Amino acid sequence: MSPLATLSSSPASAPDLDILGDRITIHPSGFVEPPHKQDEDQERNLVEHMARFRESPLDFLREVSLHVSGTGWRAYDDVIGQPIFYPGFTDNMKAMVLRTPMLRKRIEQLAEQRANVEEKQGLFGNGSGKTGKRKRRKEEIQKSLQDVAADLTDGMICKFESKRFIRGAYYLCTQLLTRAYHQGIHVSSEEVLRLRSVAEKAAEKNHSIIFLPCHRSHVDYVSLQLICYRLGIALPTVVAGDNLNLPVVGSFLQSAGAMWIRRSFGNDALYTTLVQSYIDTLLQNGFNLECFIEGGRSRIGKLLSPKFGILSFLLDSVLSGRVDDAVICPVSTQYDKVVETESYISELLGQPKPQENLKDFLSASSVLSLKLGRVDVRFHEPWSLRHFINEQRARIDESNPPSTLIDPLHSSDRTRLLRTLGFRVLSDINDVSVVMPTALIGTVLLTLRGRGVGKSELTRRVEWLSARVRAKGGRVAHFAGIPTSTIIERGLEVLGSGLVGEIKNLPETTYYAEDRFQLSFYRNMTIHLFISEALVSAAMYTRVKQGGGPDNQRISFQDLYNQVSFLSYIFRGEFIYPTTGLLPNLHKTLLELESDNVITLTRSPSPSSSSINSNNNILSVELSPSERACGRENFDFYCFLIWPFIESTWLGAVSLTMLTPPSPSPSTGITSSHANQTFLPLRAVQEKAQLLGKTLYHQGDLSYFEAVNKETLKNAFQLFEEEGILVRDKSVSAARGGGGGGGRAEKSSADTIRLAEEWRPGRKKEDEGGGIVPEGKLWGLIEGIAKSRREGKNRRDGATVSTRVLRLAEKLGREMFEEAGEDGEGPRSRL
Repeated sequence: MSPLATLSSSPASAPDLDILGDRITIHPSGFVEPPHKQDEDQERNLVEHMARFRESPLDFLREVSLHVSGTGWRAYDDVIGQPIFYPGFTDNMKAMVLRTPMLRKRIEQLAEQRANVEEKQGLFGNGSGKTGKRKRRKEEIQKSLQDVAADLTDGMICKFESKRFIRGAYYLCTQLLTRAYHQGIHVSSEEVLRLRSVAEKAAEKNHSIIFLPCHRSHVDYVSLQLICYRLGIALPTVVAGDNLNLPVVGSFLQSAGAMWIRRSFGNDALYTTLVQSYIDTLLQNGFNLECFIEGGRSRIGKLLSPKFGILSFLLDSVLSGRVDDAVICPVSTQYDKVVETESYISELLGQPKPQENLKDFLSASSVLSLKLGRVDVRFHEPWSLRHFINEQRARIDESNPPSTLIDPLHSSDRTRLLRTLGFRVLSDINDVSVVMPTALIGTVLLTLRGRGVGKSELTRRVEWLSARVRAKGGRVAHFAGIPTSTIIERGLEVLGSGLVGEIKNLPETTYYAEDRFQLSFYRNMTIHLFISEALVSAAMYTRVKQGGGPDNQRISFQDLYNQVSFLSYIFRGEFIYPTTGLLPNLHKTLLELESDNVITLTRSPSPSSSSINSNNNILSVELSPSERACGRENFDFYCFLIWPFIESTWLGAVSLTMLTPPSPSPSTGITSSHANQTFLPLRAVQEKAQLLGKTLYHQGDLSYFEAVNKETLKNAFQLFEEEGILVRDKSVSAARGGGGGGGRAEKSSADTIRLAEEWRPGRKKEDEGGGIVPEGKLWGLIEGIAKSRREGKNRRDGATVSTRVLRLAEKLGREMFEEAGEDGEGPRSRL
């Protein structure tokens, strides 16, 4: 039995566990390893806990022997969960999948459909033997489909065959991981003990645990598997994209738990049913499962919106009754430093994503010799998926009249249930996430005015931010037992000189953001804690930016509410808001900011007649005298958090003016009717939007270079489509088929879009130049976002900005329309 089984837990002071090599060390809550002495080996933990061949070949070989032979806990014999790692596991699983009624029924249906097509083509003749020929042909088709299903299943399912393999794999992966993350993997003992208890009860009921982690690095796969192995919990089957199914590496990962699926299912009915059948089989038999709720890795540091493909399969398994229940366990994985961030920046700037390659990953920045700090894994309290479904269905039933109650399986209620599930998991992940020292440092450096900051001021602001994180219910890593200045030094060492620059030959050591784009990845790890304060501050900024005295910068509660409501709406796909609703959360946030002495609230002595302000009698909001006295540093902090996202959304809205149909031109052959109905390639539009953003940044009209990243621009385009501003060519999407299993349709490079007619800006007369007129619904949206933008050079003259920006947008837009006209196939249009 694992030594953890004998631990006692205390919610008030739950210790942490340091999993490093073969040893689990129990620390008090918030423990930080004392700093190394100068004469100590900087890789002391690795040397002590895992022998190296060059330094101690006999010890190294002894450790390898212990893992391969399975001595003690390494045997992985008495696991909590269903039996895995035995000869014949793959054949048994494959047979169970192919026997599922759902798959057999689908094969029969597809065979029948094909037989009907061939019958209409007259391939069976018209004689007396027609029925027999049709029957034999259908059986041939069924046999062929069964063979295809068997091959697909073999390539898809994980293959838990050998305990000797997994013992060696554990040792190998631990060696690799701890060479990069030299401080090991940290987890909470309270959470682990709770997870073990839940796993024991789930195993008794034959229920699966579905781990739903956030996804920031390829290391995510490894860390959770290592934890489960070390703690004696049955390894989960990991849903993974087949882009990682590389030669040699693919079979290794499949034997360690990887389940390969296509990135897009298209309209392949057999494959879709096969995936559902495999998931049903896993859940019906109590095998654990791991699926990344965001789909791909987050390249911007914060949680991405949930992807509903595999989540839809999981929900359908329980909702349909094919699976009795499953246990949902949201998981947060945080890093002192993510090794892939440098490649993320290249991708966000529009460079093609390189094909996955293990050699490149292991050799990136000499990853095996880096000192990247620690990995911090936290488990939210698991909960029953069946209970969640019943609870949500009860709410749906309450909100519908008895005569209109509809089964969520066949209505929009199912979509609402799926979305609620996805965002519930994201919220739970945020609740248990730990803010790492590097995130604190990155956040402070990017939320201060000026080029750099002295060491004493950096220390003061990190301490302030740590206190604010805790006050918001968040968790801070490493903060107990040693001075903040020492923690900052270690964090700066992990970040490296490529991200944070240091100037020493000054009266005080000064630090500055060397790579602001890459450093924003770490700043975004904290924004979820302060999103309400950030929205309020950005709304107040609409008046603060006007300057003048307090009276001129004061904002009425109604105007504040309107702008917060507007910003909350346009960022609904970016951030997760409290479930209490906009108005209660706004009141709560204002009271907290007042308590922190950031703002001053002016209240009416009598109850307000306004429905939005009847409980608090708030008339207006302004910066407090103490906040003005300290140079608005706390107010600015909240603004700096959200300004890059405001800039990016503004850029996305401005880029829509590129889709304004150009004036007819004999030289290009563009006619008015043709241009008005032309659909432009989505990918080309987004690339031009990034090019526009880069130009505006270098010309001083965009404050943040990170605003051009394609992830937030993609979210902005998704918002515009949902609002009916953009129209996507449905005929192309329908011909292609939808993506894997539900939720938002995945965009493809073949998608084409145009502006909805009511959102198209007007144009000036030809004798006036024919340019775009800064008026109408689209320009109103642009101006609404711009109200909360950070003030900067040349931005106070609205006319100058509109002229310059629109001229650039029109130039890029005309290029796209001309390129579409020159395309050999012609532009997508429906006349």
